[in-house]
Amino acid sequence: MIPDDFIQTLLSRVDVVEVIDRLVPLKKAGANYSACCPFHKEKSPSFTVSPAKQFYHCFGCGAHGSAIKFLMDYAGKSFPDAVDELAQGVGLTVPRDNERKADPSAGPLFDAMVVAANYYKAQLKTAPIAIEYFKKRGVSGEIAKRFHLGWATPQWQGLSEAFDDYNDNELLETGGLVSLGDGGKRYDRFRERVMFPILNQQGAVIGFGGRILGSKDDGQGPKYLNSPETPIFSKGRELYGLFQAQQAIRKSNRVLVVEGYMDVIALAQYGVEYVVATLGTATTEAHTQRLLRIADEVVFSFDGDAAGQRAAWRALENALPALRDGKQVRFLFLPKEHDPDSYIREHGREAFETFIDSALPLSQYWLRELNARHPGDSAEAKAARASAAREHLELVSAPMMRESLAKALEGDVDIAAHTLLPPIKAKPVEPAFGEPENARRTTYIGRRPAMPRNDPAAQRVLSAARRVLARPKLAMHLVDLPFPDATVAPRPLRLLQAVIDVAIHLPDEPNHGALLEKFRDTEFANDVAQLLTHRDQELDAVMSDEEIEGELRALRSQIENQSLFPGARAIEVPAHLANAGILALGARRDGTLPPPPGVVSPISIPPTNTLPPQKTSDAGLSDSHDDIPFSSTTKPPASPTGDQSDHPPF
Repeated sequence: MIPDDFIQTLLSRVDVVEVIDRLVPLKKAGANYSACCPFHKEKSPSFTVSPAKQFYHCFGCGAHGSAIKFLMDYAGKSFPDAVDELAQGVGLTVPRDNERKADPSAGPLFDAMVVAANYYKAQLKTAPIAIEYFKKRGVSGEIAKRFHLGWATPQWQGLSEAFDDYNDNELLETGGLVSLGDGGKRYDRFRERVMFPILNQQGAVIGFGGRILGSKDDGQGPKYLNSPETPIFSKGRELYGLFQAQQAIRKSNRVLVVEGYMDVIALAQYGVEYVVATLGTATTEAHTQRLLRIADEVVFSFDGDAAGQRAAWRALENALPALRDGKQVRFLFLPKEHDPDSYIREHGREAFETFIDSALPLSQYWLRELNARHPGDSAEAKAARASAAREHLELVSAPMMRESLAKALEGDVDIAAHTLLPPIKAKPVEPAFGEPENARRTTYIGRRPAMPRNDPAAQRVLSAARRVLARPKLAMHLVDLPFPDATVAPRPLRLLQAVIDVAIHLPDEPNHGALLEKFRDTEFANDVAQLLTHRDQELDAVMSDEEIEGELRALRSQIENQSLFPGARAIEVPAHLANAGILALGARRDGTLPPPPGVVSPISIPPTNTLPPQKTSDAGLSDSHDDIPFSSTTKPPASPTGDQSDHPPF
């Protein structure tokens, strides 16, 4: 884990304007900078970056955050990667808590993977069988170079030509490049295969995929073989071709997810470059989450056979927790006789992209499959569909999407949407890749209810929280305030308490980007962002410290005497009826009141001694494809990044 105080130091040295301007050109607009929002389509700029407050905010879609969050949401980086990139830019070394130390072999392991990739690329020149395979698939030399294609020889220890310490280098085993045979003897994991290096989003080689050819292609072994899980590679998180495709993805605002390496390469050959592939595993929540960070539309492509239908349903279920409002997930089913490679060869790019446009929205595919799995118009069939759907709705955290799916289901099963929606739940967040199992955090399923807009008491508390965030030194007037227990306290008070706990550690002029990072992944992240961008901030700025201090003191007094949010009171029983029971509290049907204690009533009612108890609610690859005679029948499309030399060194 990266210490919190380092994050604050880093963001105090980083200029958010410079960070964003490198990726999204900004224009000066008064004291701030502006641009058309990179997170949604718009014609006039509503995206503002504040150099004084060191954070960005879009008044159109609500996107906001620090320099770290911008790299995560726009560049698709993980939190550690974003921190590392910013730290390198300002000359800082990222410390790590002892609980989660970085794997010391990670750096050398990256180096070993580059050496192996360059070796496989060099071997491709001497492999007619591999060259012929790629020529038949229409692969050009430029595409081979772009994807760093290679060849693993049939030799048992071919990599010994690239590694002098082949028999002693532990990294080769750690990285899945070699396996151990009888007697502990090493041999290459990949042999007699065309090789597809797998790059991470920064362009570093992290693994390989190999397709069998030649004498080994007898159906006895796996047709495709991937690297195993390593300290730098996880199949459930990585996607083939993402590094090469990310610029085209941003340009088209769409990403197509296919099932194979050659599908990615063949589509790129025809100019469809916003394509990635899963790595021999089902599409995971992490895959969808990563892709929705860099595109508004994710289209999953599957074969039209039974296996493709099963894979699509798994993809839908795994995608539900990653859904975000304003984003689209769709499903494309190819004819049974086609895969993406064969379809685009037969019909061409334009027809293929038109076909993509017809992909089913997630909601339609979801309802279609629910009806296929629980068919019928009977009450029992509809109840079965509703029950299955409700389990899915529990996984959806995007509030508008959750409501929309429930509304679509309402028309199908004739059950009100509010009945179909499950209650909001909390769930643990899985540790990031490389983190230990005990590094779990908590996030929330569904959006918490919005702050009351018509409650004067709530508005007073929110105003106080907003002003304390702007002037942290004023938090001293609310320190040690006896807030109500968190299980029963109104949400505004819990927010104020969280703000006070943070503000007492802030400087007089807080960095708003750093402030947002302190609340990231907490229950109040969105609330704090709303406070920092509230329209009344300008009015707050003209108030004196004394004026705000007076309001805070008055607020403190009301919180202490519990008069700010008055709760319901228990009914006080008159003293003379204390032992008469609950029936004694009202008049009798004949209009008479019950007699006082000790007087015999005409109607015998057994006395009740006590009231009922009250219940309480609880990186450098070589260029070795230039002289290989690849196919020239299909003119390769221009690279999305222009000259291949502008790829970062691996």
